[in-house]
Amino acid sequence: MIRKIHTFPDSVLRKKAQPVENIDVDISELLNDMTETMYNQKGVGLAAPQVGVSLRVVVIDTTSGEQPDTLLHLINPEITAAEGEQTGEEGCLSIPGEYEPVRRYNRVTVKAFNPAGEEIEFEAEGFLARAVQHELDHLEGVLFIDRIPPYKRDIVKKHIKRRIADGDYGTIEDVQS
Repeated sequence: MIRKIHTFPDSVLRKKAQPVENIDVDISELLNDMTETMYNQKGVGLAAPQVGVSLRVVVIDTTSGEQPDTLLHLINPEITAAEGEQTGEEGCLSIPGEYEPVRRYNRVTVKAFNPAGEEIEFEAEGFLARAVQHELDHLEGVLFIDRIPPYKRDIVKKHIKRRIADGDYGTIEDVQS
């Protein structure tokens, strides 16, 4: 099922997501819905808070479905090591139409649980590392615009306010925050 993607400034995007206690049929359904929603929007990642669920769950596929074997379903993910640096343009399904360069680690080691409840660990580099960091930020209530200079963040917020006023984007609540 395709779920509604919550857009900035929706408050669910600013809450720290809670750990998953039980990997059950509800989590499997959430992962499937998030994957379908991400592919429908041609995204490369989606975190549960973006669909209004404040749980530590993300899906990532940097090929946007072109190579389904690259799809990652991560439950309670955490970065355990990071190194290097990269800067690249980022966008977000929760901040549609806005793109800015963001500095991230170039390589990260990630520990998480898979849908079978098994602990996994992997290294990600380059674009995948960027996607992992972006999605894990969502679990902390952090958006990519929080990682850009304040003057650029103000410009993005002005763009959003203008789009709201034009009826082309959600509501104006909390855009000032």
